[in-house]
Amino acid sequence: MLRIGPTCPDAACAGLCELALVYERTSWGWLTWTVPDDGTLPEHPQQIGVLTPDATLMQRLAVRWLTRHPATRIALTTHNPASLRLSTWVVGVSSPLTGLYALNRGLPAALVLPAMLLAPLLTEHLPHRLDDRAGQHARSVDGDPACRYLHRLAALHTCLVQAAADRDASWERRRSAEIGHHLLWYAADLLQTSETKAASVRLIDIERLMVQLADQVTHSLERAAAAAGSGPPDHHQPHGGPGPLGLLPPGFAPAAPTTQEPSPATSPLKGPHPMPQSQTDRSARTTDTYLLFAHEPYYPDSCTQEVNTTVVAADTLLHPQVQQPDGARIHNRLTRKRTPGEIIPLSTLTHELDGGADWPQVGDWETVTTDLVHLVRTGECDALSLGLPEIGRALLCAGPHSHVRVFNAAAGQAIAYGPQERAAVLAEIDTLLTGLVAEQAFWPGDGLLPPIFHQP
Repeated sequence: MLRIGPTCPDAACAGLCELALVYERTSWGWLTWTVPDDGTLPEHPQQIGVLTPDATLMQRLAVRWLTRHPATRIALTTHNPASLRLSTWVVGVSSPLTGLYALNRGLPAALVLPAMLLAPLLTEHLPHRLDDRAGQHARSVDGDPACRYLHRLAALHTCLVQAAADRDASWERRRSAEIGHHLLWYAADLLQTSETKAASVRLIDIERLMVQLADQVTHSLERAAAAAGSGPPDHHQPHGGPGPLGLLPPGFAPAAPTTQEPSPATSPLKGPHPMPQSQTDRSARTTDTYLLFAHEPYYPDSCTQEVNTTVVAADTLLHPQVQQPDGARIHNRLTRKRTPGEIIPLSTLTHELDGGADWPQVGDWETVTTDLVHLVRTGECDALSLGLPEIGRALLCAGPHSHVRVFNAAAGQAIAYGPQERAAVLAEIDTLLTGLVAEQAFWPGDGLLPPIFHQP
């Protein structure tokens, strides 16, 4: 914690309202507090900064630069608001002396004189350039509404960080802390670039996921404490209010407690892992649906047939290695009022999202599908990998009411393929998928995040 001396500009109120600026550095960023000298504690920070996830050493040093002691400035005149840094004054006074000494030592004047002139200018303006460069690796939020919102998320993320700090912390807790940092970074970026009201929908989704992550980690700590024969530790839980996490934000439903530990899967095709859901959410959601999407072709090991289309279980979108909260929001759209066992192409979602205009409000589908392909290729989930012909693949990439026209050069005419042919391709894939699922249910992966609750 870095404490910086009085910031109250009115000397007459010294001892009464004199304030001190405090930078509280954390593993994920910093909080700036304005603390009165009378000992009262502030309720909310006046600035919150979030460091980029997976930061390098240089990026962490950039954050320390941003939270350094503010520069002391000296006014040019009594009535002139212009001022210079104290370091600029020092360099401005010392540079002529240093220049004369260098000239006496025989250094060329063409080198010494420009250095004498440029040294004060660099001292004054270079820190601003370094601030801009360091700010690329952090997102800082100012203003009371934005800081209050991000402070709530930071409190939840602190629970995840504390749980992951134990030596015997499981991979699930460490991964939850990593996801929490990404959510905090995403929220800070939204609050920095847009108003709270304009980004309220995406911010609510982020806060729901953060609450569910903290709730999931709390249950993990309780199970670990029960297995060790002791009660659950209280220092990881916020105090006050109902439920294991205290008072939840308005409109939130607490996650249903798990009744038994899911059996770990040792290999793919080991059956689905049920996730706890509330009764209301279960009735509104169709979990046994599938996502179909096309991607860049690749060739699996020891196979000459390319794979250009993949089908995965909808719950794979909740995998922690998929970009979140984008994957959870796409899962929310994918499972709304669907037919059990239905295969939904990504292009169908695009059609439902106003032809793709609403994708920015849901998530980055390109990154999500890239992550899904990586999961499939590394064996982290089950999938149906297909090598579709060009026309069939083009039909699935087009919307449900679109047409694909192919020019037949031999016949000199264009052949149109439309919704009927698209439905036939989907029917063939459904037949193949049904046969696979009849033998063994699709495995969506391990450590899945809870789904986003449906709005009433």
